[in-house]
Amino acid sequence: MTVKSPLPKIGLLYLDYVLRFFDKSNFKGWPDKIEQVTYHWGDDKARFIREVKKKKIDVLIGNIPATAYEAFREIARALPEVRFLPSVDSQFSNKSKENVTHFCRKYDLPTPHTEIFYIPEKAQNYLAKAKYPKIIKRSYGPSNYGGYFVHKVDNAEQAQQLLGEKRYYPVYVQDFVPMEADIRVMLIGHKPVCAFWRRPPEGEWLTNTSQGGSMDYQAIPHSVLELAIRTSKAANAEYWACDIALGKDGKLRILECATAFAAFPYIRDWIGQYLMWLLGDGRFALPHIPLYNWEELGKINPGLLRTMRHIGFSRYTPSQDCGEMFTQLNEQQYPILDTQYLSQEEWPSEVWNLQDNFILKGSENMAKPILQSVAGGDEAANDNSQSLHDYSDGQIRTILGQVKGIGGKMIDEIMQTFGAHGVVDVLNTEPEKLCVVKNLKDKKLQKIVSHWQQVATEKPCH
Repeated sequence: MTVKSPLPKIGLLYLDYVLRFFDKSNFKGWPDKIEQVTYHWGDDKARFIREVKKKKIDVLIGNIPATAYEAFREIARALPEVRFLPSVDSQFSNKSKENVTHFCRKYDLPTPHTEIFYIPEKAQNYLAKAKYPKIIKRSYGPSNYGGYFVHKVDNAEQAQQLLGEKRYYPVYVQDFVPMEADIRVMLIGHKPVCAFWRRPPEGEWLTNTSQGGSMDYQAIPHSVLELAIRTSKAANAEYWACDIALGKDGKLRILECATAFAAFPYIRDWIGQYLMWLLGDGRFALPHIPLYNWEELGKINPGLLRTMRHIGFSRYTPSQDCGEMFTQLNEQQYPILDTQYLSQEEWPSEVWNLQDNFILKGSENMAKPILQSVAGGDEAANDNSQSLHDYSDGQIRTILGQVKGIGGKMIDEIMQTFGAHGVVDVLNTEPEKLCVVKNLKDKKLQKIVSHWQQVATEKPCH
């Protein structure tokens, strides 16, 4: 008789003043006690860590809001034996729209063209010469907050007036993309489980229902589902949501993506079932969630739908006449998939917490010309320098491979940690951040920087 290993100890992560996404009832059938731990903000990291250890929690489940994200980076490092669900890396996009941009750039996911500025003078120069209209957003936090922190400006004067009033920092600017509508897709284990259109009112551009937009669940294109799945897989997210714009030009672009999103209770039940399967060592079955279930459930009054729990579907067994069956009808075109547990950090805060790490020194001439562009943005040091987007993964690998003492394994670790755009960002701003890579010390860093300065000042090759 095979003896199964004991189940991991689950703890639900809560934060004071933050609405709870999960409850114990979302994990119906879990036989062991589910603990709760609450983060009280302020100087609470040490106490929180002690409580998690005292309760012997193996898996901590819950979303981390933007304002606590960096604190939980530190907490996760202090609890290396505890698995966070969703992983802290998959919650990278929860923190800010800037992080969404970094994520999409790394994985070559389509988004509106975006510029991010930490130096106000560079933002002013860009906006003075830019083509309009533009969208200016508050970067911090994953959500548009009903669209109230998303602004369309039609000329440079409006842009400067807006920034004078709002004081958004960093300055986050996107091209305005005329939209037919946007589509929100929710996924569990990379499988779409709910999707709906949000359409702007006649003559308007914001699709948020709080600002008059309408929504419906019918006929979501497969191309939209495919892009959402691709994004979820890139994030290695146990559960995920994407807002995808359908432009009047027919192109799809990602507007938002995060593990933190509003969801009906029955969807949170499905996530709980999935996580039980993920952690249960074969004890629990995957939830069966038919594709396009949302078209039928969407016909139910939303007020009633908010109260419905533990919705289940049986698998369809086709009837049979004369021994013939239609085997080509495959409902499992988009199966629920496992997500890989990765112990190595993909988005270390020493590199990617630009909101805290970047220090404005008050001068445009604060660095050598080769070091003037700001990490995370498209701010070129000068009009003749090569854009971040001009360097492919292969080109960066070739450049690094030309440095004596930098081998293939180290190049792989650098690329896995930063990506092509990230390597360019760091080399142009704070090269010392490369030292987070194992065995990359000062001497090797100096060689990389010296070679990069030589390459960057040469005529770019295409």
